[in-house]
Amino acid sequence: MASAFVELLNERWACGHAVSVGLDSDARALPTPAGQASPSQREFNANMVDATADLAGAYKINLAFYLNGGVDGFIALQETVTYARRFAPGVAIILDAKFGDIGNTNEAYSGFAYDLLGVDAVTVNPYVGREALRPFLDREDKGAIVLCRTSNPGAAEFQGLRCQHEGAGPRPLPLYCRVAHSVACDWNVLGNCGLVVGGTAPEELREVRGIAGSIPILIPGVGTQGGDLEATVAAGRGSRGPGIIVNASRSVIFASGGEDYARAARAELTRLDTEVHRLLEREPAEPLGAEPASEQVQ
Repeated sequence: MASAFVELLNERWACGHAVSVGLDSDARALPTPAGQASPSQREFNANMVDATADLAGAYKINLAFYLNGGVDGFIALQETVTYARRFAPGVAIILDAKFGDIGNTNEAYSGFAYDLLGVDAVTVNPYVGREALRPFLDREDKGAIVLCRTSNPGAAEFQGLRCQHEGAGPRPLPLYCRVAHSVACDWNVLGNCGLVVGGTAPEELREVRGIAGSIPILIPGVGTQGGDLEATVAAGRGSRGPGIIVNASRSVIFASGGEDYARAARAELTRLDTEVHRLLEREPAEPLGAEPASEQVQ
């Protein structure tokens, strides 16, 4: 069973597209074409969608870059989702908000993201546990992408702590493996879960893929943050199909600061999309594990 969100990903993967365009259009960093005013956030995003709709595997919108614009930023967020829904109807829209609070607060967050904005999936923080995340996990029509092993330099401070847990055998595993195991074996009942694993940590990504089976993995950190694309694809590819959403934000949308910014973004996405597709077409270096995740970690 797969949610409507995962089906959208499957359709894009079937077309050979596994790169997510991060519409993290910080209003302070928008291009300034010579002799012209900078485009508005909404206009910039619309031009990005027009330039990339046929190539994008998904769109990821980081909430922070809209909240810091106040009312204007929130309107730009709403209009961006509406525009992408209309002009890229087969492309999943992910709100990157990392929601994670007690249950009634998450009810409000899920209503905001899924029903008011109308996005297909959100990123969520597992620290509050499964019960508190039910407002996201119980939405069969939507996706919940769970933070697992993030791309920032300090990620290992807590995520790398080793812990015992049922099903892991005698060997303590890092906390991010515990998260992957819980999502794969307990939380993904409706087939609507994904995981976030940074492309800056390919070995950890390989571990998570071994646990997660075919669950989609959203992979930030490959562009400006310096993750190795070849190692990332090799480590993260799924047991049945691509299974990865390689996200590129600044490296695509800010490929140019001039009036050609939309053309430059398309050119960079074309390059990245072609390279990811080429890497996915390679035979894996070792067999991809397709056995259930609960068996892989024992």
